[in-house]
Formats: sequence, structure tokens, C-alpha cells
Amino acid sequence: MKKSCEQVTTAYNDGIAEFTETKKHTGFTGKLGFVLAAAGSAVGLGNLWRFPYLVAKYGGGVFVLSYVLLAIFFGVALLMLEIGIGRHTGKSVIGAFSALNKKFKWFGYACVIVPLIIVPYYCVIGGWVVKYAWSFLVGAEGLVGSSVTTNDTSAFFGAFVTSTWEPLAFFLIFALLTVAIVVFGVQKGIENMSKILMPALAIIAVFLMVYVLCQPGAIEGVKYALLPDFSRFGFETVLGALGQLFYSMSIGMCIMITYGSYMKKDVSIKSSACQIAIFDSAFAFVASLIIIPAIYAFANPSEALAKPGTSLMFVQLTNVFNKLPAGRIIGIIFFILVLFAAVTSSVSLVESIVAVLCEDGRMKRFTACLIVFGAILVLGTLSSLGNGVLDGIRIGDKGILDMFDFLANNILMPIVAIITCVIAGWFIDKNILPKEIGLDKNKKLGAYFNVIIRYVAPLCILLILFSGLFLNI
Repeated sequence: MKKSCEQVTTAYNDGIAEFTETKKHTGFTGKLGFVLAAAGSAVGLGNLWRFPYLVAKYGGGVFVLSYVLLAIFFGVALLMLEIGIGRHTGKSVIGAFSALNKKFKWFGYACVIVPLIIVPYYCVIGGWVVKYAWSFLVGAEGLVGSSVTTNDTSAFFGAFVTSTWEPLAFFLIFALLTVAIVVFGVQKGIENMSKILMPALAIIAVFLMVYVLCQPGAIEGVKYALLPDFSRFGFETVLGALGQLFYSMSIGMCIMITYGSYMKKDVSIKSSACQIAIFDSAFAFVASLIIIPAIYAFANPSEALAKPGTSLMFVQLTNVFNKLPAGRIIGIIFFILVLFAAVTSSVSLVESIVAVLCEDGRMKRFTACLIVFGAILVLGTLSSLGNGVLDGIRIGDKGILDMFDFLANNILMPIVAIITCVIAGWFIDKNILPKEIGLDKNKKLGAYFNVIIRYVAPLCILLILFSGLFLNI
């Protein structure tokens, strides 16, 4: 019996060693691949519809200024924390927390729930983006054309999302694309995709921004987005900016820990985190300079920007494109931009789950991808049908998709981030992560990092949790 146990233990340890060695060879090839992949995770749908809406809601330039300052003094530290945990342990999220402190292996399992909840409904919305890109390409009746009204575009969107089979078909296309990229692995799949899509994202975004800013009346939108109105500054502005920063940078989703585990030791975490934050913030800012000036030039900003999320992107912006010169072409380009951003984010969510199944479940990557795809199909189908035949399933005023979104973004992600900070700040040697990140040679930076992680971050994230649950910020 003893010999049998020893053989099992030896086989298990050999398997872990083999997996770790494989992981070293299949990680990101260098800093560029890591930064582009991590930035791709951060740049997503939230940058394209949530950030511009919050800029409009919380005072334009004063919100942007608050966001930038929080990104510098708060966001970068949290990015460094999660990347540092991943690279120091060299493991996916379950193994990472177990390696930091064996008492917290359970927390790794809890963390995996976050991307598992998010990615199915994210793929549903990604399917909507595919539908709209295709509709602008073919010039769909009731959506594209100078004679199309707000009522038409609203009816088009409503008819699409409440139908049964069409949203499911486009959801399936998006989900298959996401999982197919992850099947090819870190270098051939995620890194190669990021090296193509992220530069393409930047080029398309800058082109659209320049095009919109050249339209008559757009300058008023630029003034609103750039010039701070400090009379509108308040507690809600800071909380709104903090919440957007938290969700935008993929904090509390397991992603940065997973990607950090693929990061080479000679790549600077400090500079990489700064570059990710800059790329993410710049993209959100450019998105605002596309959407807000366009709406100021061709729509009623007080009406259009008062409606966040799906209404802003799929109804209000569609109306703007119909009024723009060469609007159909601009619409095609815009939804391709959104599609690229959505794919880079959904890929990172899937990878964070697949990494756990490969490492802790000892599965082949293809098998793990099939299992994740199955989970996406089940939960995503519920989210898709929640706007139609399952519309009667509600908690309060929230349908299935909104319930998943609220659970993940307003409850689980803040809780995960708080516990991560508590574990890193109070239950491991305070010098381990600063040394991994490269802050040990500068005592002031190391002390600043520890203060942020131990005290400031948990308090701020607790405020996000409170505001999300009770203040609707």
C-alpha cells in the first residue's frame, strides 16, 4: 500500500514538473507578446460603451481626469500585484494561491467562478456585434440607410435579441472563434492573435476618431470630453471612475494571474503594467473621442448618452452612422473594431479557465477547451434566450444576462480583488511580491506598493462593492 502511494505521488509530481516545463516553453515569447495579450484582455466592450457613457454621466473632462489619476496611483499597483502572483508561482489561479499559502487553495476555486460566469454572456453580446457588422456589410433593411429612424433601429435591435434562433447562431459563431484561438495555445493562438488584432484596433480607432473629429459640430463633444467642469466633481465621480478602472483592467478575473504565469522572468512587470494601463486608458479615451463628438454632431447628446450599454451601441450609434457621410462604411469599420476588442477579451477569459483545467485537472488543452465550450453553450444559451422565450425568469427587473452581469461585476469581482489584496498584504512575506515585481531596489516604491495593497486597495474596492450593490453607480 505504501509503495502504491509513493508511486502515485511520484507520478503526480512528475506530471506537475512536466506541465511546468511545458508551460515555460509555451509561454509568451517576450515582453511585446505579453503586453499586447494583456492589453487585449483589458481593452473590450467596457471601453467602447461603458467609458463614454460614464464620461457623459459624470461631467466629461473631470471624469477623465479622475480616471487617469486613479489609473496611475491605484490601477497599476493592482495590475502588478496579479501579474506578480502569476509569475512568482508560475501557476494558474488555483495553484497560485495554494503556492502563496496552502490555507487559501479554496480561494483559487472561487476565483475561477468569475470568468466562468462572465464569458458565456460576453459571447452572447459578442454575437450581437457579429450580427451588426454583418448587417452593415449587407445593408440590412430597417438598420442601415439615411431614411432609418430611431424607432426603426430600436425595433430592429429588439426584434433580433428577442428572437430565438438568430441570436443563438451568432453567439455560436463568436464562441467558436474564441475557443478556436485558445485551442492553438499561448504562442500560436493568443500571442499571434494579439500581435495582429491589437495594432489593427489602434489603427481603426485612430482612423475613426480623426474622421469623426472632422465632422461639423464635433468640436463641442471634444470640449465636453476634454475640459474638466469641477462643479460636477463629487464622490460619485470618483466612485464611477474607480469602478470603471477596476472592470476595464481585468482585475479580479484570474486573467492577469494566468497571463503572469506565462511571463518570462527577464520581462519587467513594472513597465509592462504601466504599458497595459496606458494602452487601456488611451483606447477608452479614443473611444470617447469617437462616440461623444459623433453624437454631439449628429444626435441629441442629452438623450443619446443617457442610455448606457446596448442601447448606446446598437441603437444610438447606429442612428449616428446613418447620418454620417459614408456612414455605412464607417458602421462596418466601427463594428469590426468592436468585434476585435470583444474577441481579445473573451479569449483571455477562456484561457484563464482552460489553464486551470490543464494544470489542476491534468487535461490536454483540446479537451479542456471542449469542456469550456460546453459550459459556454449551456450558460450562454440561457443568457441569449433570456431576452426571448425565457424573459419571464427574472430577479427584480433583471433578466438572465443582466443577472449574470450583476453577479460577476458588482459582487464577485470586488470580493475576489479584496481577498487577493488581503492574502498578498497580510498572509505572505511582504517582500516576496515587491521583489518579483522589481520594487525591492527602491524602498519608497516597495513601501508605497505595500500600503496600496494592504490598506488603500481593499478600502477602495469595498467602496466599489458598496456602490454597486446599493448606490447603482
